[in-house]
Amino acid sequence: MTTPSDTSHHHANAHQDHHDGDGHGEITFRGYMTGFILSVILTVLAFWLVMGNVFEKSGVTALVILVLGAIQMCVHVVYFLHMNTRAEGGWSMLAMIFTVIIVVIALAGSLWVMYHLNTNMMPNMIHDMKDML
Repeated sequence: MTTPSDTSHHHANAHQDHHDGDGHGEITFRGYMTGFILSVILTVLAFWLVMGNVFEKSGVTALVILVLGAIQMCVHVVYFLHMNTRAEGGWSMLAMIFTVIIVVIALAGSLWVMYHLNTNMMPNMIHDMKDML
């Protein structure tokens, strides 16, 4: 049987115990603001690269935009979805890594197929694509 003083002590520590053992890490205003600021910086940087015509070749600009997009996805996953290696015993991070691998395989395969279709079906157009990169 618990006394009222034991109950109040239990309720006072319940909030702290819940956040220490759940593996989600600390959710703070500072964390959200850090994620927001990083997202804004990455978005503005991508916009500046395109609008300022920073690189001569559009292929280089596209590659840099893709890298910035991948970095921004990581920022969202860490700062807004709070996924880390401790969340749910590491299974959520493992599922995300598996998903990323499948998406990369699908995208790389699609680009490979489209490139070879373009090369084999429209041989005169290959010179135009090489000039673009």
